[in-house]
Amino acid sequence: MKNLPAFPVLLMESPGTSALAEFGGMTLRDYFAAKALQAVIAHNGEESAENIDINAERAYQYADAMLAVRDR
Repeated sequence: MKNLPAFPVLLMESPGTSALAEFGGMTLRDYFAAKALQAVIAHNGEESAENIDINAERAYQYADAMLAVRDR
């Protein structure tokens, strides 16, 4: 499963070179989980506050599933 940056930013070692470039930023997994968490909270309403850890785990399960399907 590839966990690439969601919004990559090119970081260069020195201006004008691309030999030592890397990408930073939020991971795609985190981005998918954040989107999934919004839906989980919206669906569960006020009772979602009582299950914060469960909701967070569920959001990452959705994110992992989305990444798995994406890699097929």
